[in-house]
Amino acid sequence: MSSEDLITLLLSTLDLNGTIADTKGLRLPNQDAAVDQTTVRGALSSLQSRQMVDYKPLEREHLELTAEGQALATDGSHEAKVFNAVPSGPEGITVAELQQQLGPAAKIGQGKALAHKWLRFEQGRLTRLVDTIRDETQLDLQAIGRTGALPADRSPTLVKELLKRKLVTKIKSVSYTVVKGPEFALTVTKPATDITADLLQSGEWKSRPFKAYNFDAVGIQPPSGHLHPLMKVREEFRAIFFEMGFVEMPTNKFVESSFWNFDALFQPQQHPARDLQDTFFLRDPASTSTLPADLVDKVCEVHSKGGYGSIGYRYPWSPAEAEKLLLRTHTTAVSSYMLSLLARQQPFQPAKYFSIDRVFRNETLDATHLAEFHQVEGVIADRNITLGDLIGFMNIFFRKMGINNLRFKPAYNPYTEPSLEIFSWHEGFQKWVEIGNSGMFRPELLRPLGMDPDVRVIAWGLSLERPTMIKYGIDNIRELMGHKVDLGMIQSNPICRLDKKMGKELLEEPVQV
Repeated sequence: MSSEDLITLLLSTLDLNGTIADTKGLRLPNQDAAVDQTTVRGALSSLQSRQMVDYKPLEREHLELTAEGQALATDGSHEAKVFNAVPSGPEGITVAELQQQLGPAAKIGQGKALAHKWLRFEQGRLTRLVDTIRDETQLDLQAIGRTGALPADRSPTLVKELLKRKLVTKIKSVSYTVVKGPEFALTVTKPATDITADLLQSGEWKSRPFKAYNFDAVGIQPPSGHLHPLMKVREEFRAIFFEMGFVEMPTNKFVESSFWNFDALFQPQQHPARDLQDTFFLRDPASTSTLPADLVDKVCEVHSKGGYGSIGYRYPWSPAEAEKLLLRTHTTAVSSYMLSLLARQQPFQPAKYFSIDRVFRNETLDATHLAEFHQVEGVIADRNITLGDLIGFMNIFFRKMGINNLRFKPAYNPYTEPSLEIFSWHEGFQKWVEIGNSGMFRPELLRPLGMDPDVRVIAWGLSLERPTMIKYGIDNIRELMGHKVDLGMIQSNPICRLDKKMGKELLEEPVQV
């Protein structure tokens, strides 16, 4: 059956009768089966778009017999089978004999037959109360099989009983009533979709019908890339930093020397973080020979002998250890390099730097840890700034991210003193959770880089993954990064918008220490 044949049938029937009351019994010539109503609707929609017809749905419900219902309509109901199995006379039959004879149908039919008062049950035996019965259930099922409904004289509540016994099921069907439209015709003229050069030259465009434009139609989405949730949250962080006057540090080098990653940060060469269990060291090339000689000498001095009020670590510092190459374990390696460049600028100018990029650590992988993650870091260098400046700035910074009610806990870092862990109250967990780390860079770090004695640097850092997981409701970090990531999630995740708070109230709320 072609769509053209169906359209011709619909239009000719409308032309002959003026209307089609119901398309349910519509049949094509030389075909016994009625046309499928889904196909009819497609043809009607096509004609309606040309204003040739108009149609409305006719919804109805009818009953159909299940496989068990069909069997009972043919062979009789369970209750009738039980009645017929009970012999006439006072002896009757035992329940065990009945079940052996009829099987599972005996239990169902026995209850129905007793309810109809066809049988009596006494002392474990069933006997007849009537001589003959009328199997109404079988007759109802036969009527439903013929007409799809109960006879009009039967109670509608019987349908619920038949549905409960799973002898019938309700079927919803839709057909259509059709009338002529304002552009009704017996033939369908295919409208032009565009004005072509031929139509213009021939003048046919003046009389040729054109297909109407559907300005509400949704176009096909062209294939394109999609931003990862981490990148969306990253852009929110970057916007906060830029708003506060920070400059982004260059973080495009994943491979770093141990010197900038550890030694320049006053982290001793015997520190556990330098073990293979915590850091990825390169095999080829394994080391670098391009370290600044003057700075190397100053760092060696402060590590082995001390200086600037410190006694140092008092160990033989090894240049070979500092030259080892590794995948950077934190972006603070970039901060130390940028501070060394800042120290060379004369006169000194205060600076605010930030970075958001990937770092690598030899972690055991689980639901909250990966071997690579993103670190958000900020540093502020100025003369005579104090721990109070750090705490005050942290309050403003995190409030701009929608995080308030901060607490600070003293901590230890090799390159900051004092050091503070940052906590915030989590409403979902109903407890204080750590959200970052902060501190003031030690003189043993700053003075070898060339900073003046009164220059102080405050710094802080946090991960990018944790706020992203909270924002997007992800509880396993391996679903955010790695081979288990659902690409559908990457394509469909919404934009990120942090609940930022602005205004002077940022400075008025107290900070708990």
